[in-house]
Amino acid sequence: MALPWPTSVRSILLHPAGPFTIFFWAPTFKWLITAANVKDFEKPAENISPYQQFAIGCSGFIWTRYGFVITPINYNFSFVNFVMALSASYQLYRKSQVPAEKGGFWGTPKV
Repeated sequence: MALPWPTSVRSILLHPAGPFTIFFWAPTFKWLITAANVKDFEKPAENISPYQQFAIGCSGFIWTRYGFVITPINYNFSFVNFVMALSASYQLYRKSQVPAEKGGFWGTPKV
């Protein structure tokens, strides 16, 4: 493909995980899920679901590894999943700091 762009831009565009493939767009849109989780840092910690954050964290750590073993190696995919796992880990840390009177980690307030 003879594109009228510099070689560096052309190599990015024609990469096996470049913007003309699903390997680029799926992780790019997954950044929206990560951004929503980061936005939830503003929520009170007692309103956070530990089950949801555990699922997001496990998913992030598992798929981070997978992004490095597939061909082509997809750095965007691995990085978005790593950031997703970190944000979920931070949310779980915040949830662990909720006092028992407000529901504690599992959300059942002491009476």
